[in-house]
Amino acid sequence: MTLLQDATSPAKAPKRRKLSSELSILGVLVGIALIFEVLGWIFVGSSFLANQQRLSIIILQVSVIGIIAVGMTQVIITSGIDLSAGSVVGLAAMASASLAQSSTDMRAVYPALTDLWPIWPILAGLFVGLLIGTINGLLIAKTNIPPFIATLGTMVAARGLAKWYTNGQPIALLTPEFTWLGRSFNILGFPLPLPVIIFLVVAFLGHIALRYTRYGKFTYAIGANPQAARVSGINIGAHLIKVYIVCGLLSGLAGVVTAARAASAQAAMGTSYELDAIAAAVIGGTSLAGGVGRMTGTVIGTIILGVMMSGFTFLKVGSYYQEVIKGAIIVLAVAVDQYRRSRKTKA
Repeated sequence: MTLLQDATSPAKAPKRRKLSSELSILGVLVGIALIFEVLGWIFVGSSFLANQQRLSIIILQVSVIGIIAVGMTQVIITSGIDLSAGSVVGLAAMASASLAQSSTDMRAVYPALTDLWPIWPILAGLFVGLLIGTINGLLIAKTNIPPFIATLGTMVAARGLAKWYTNGQPIALLTPEFTWLGRSFNILGFPLPLPVIIFLVVAFLGHIALRYTRYGKFTYAIGANPQAARVSGINIGAHLIKVYIVCGLLSGLAGVVTAARAASAQAAMGTSYELDAIAAAVIGGTSLAGGVGRMTGTVIGTIILGVMMSGFTFLKVGSYYQEVIKGAIIVLAVAVDQYRRSRKTKA
């Protein structure tokens, strides 16, 4: 290149290093927590972050939503949706609790089951999730019914089955061996509930599956460009069935954990949990258009949702207003995602 060319060539602008999506979402979490801290001192006269018990309650409350959100994230990455997750929680909770009642203790009938207790109530809840997830996957993959319609149908059916199973009556008096799943452990002076540990383990396994396995590659490929995925040899139908089975299993697990935490079960358990899980995934950066999403972002998004709801309760904001705000947050998160996608398309 000559000196003249050097003089007339436009100078290359230095590349800006972009923050990862996780760091951006983490920044939002810190900002929201600080806002509630300031508002707490102004309107309530106390600290929001300094209360150790409140922080423990926050992570406990979001653990069940987080377990569902791990499966929901994978479904959304494939450009799908699962509206049945909340109803599966209710049905799985009823199924597992019915086998964990003290009055129907299976050990009295089958003494050989003593060593395996309480594995049977847990397996019952997981089986419910497996069954509904399989039905969802088959409806979507084999009949080409849109995921919204297919899972809407199973949502209504599962909730009806939960009410029919005990004629709408709650189930109580669960055995201590089963309710142990909802207990807390004291780690370094901080109470850490077992449901939180389950959530973190599930999220870690979901992260490994999405990032380092063929399952994850196929999931992203189907969501980004299903036609290209089909041409490249991916069996889209078979993989979608797997994804919805995973989501169903995790919803069933969430139902088991919910029943263990409450030491009881009722058909209304899990109502609107699917919406909270979708909100957590979307806030965490998962695109409803498919092909984009990370499990680390979903974990942070789940915590953000928990901090916000706990913060509004701390500020004594009415529950009705909280629902309105939650809906606005979902719309805002989707709008931001659409804006980012439009900018990438123009670029």
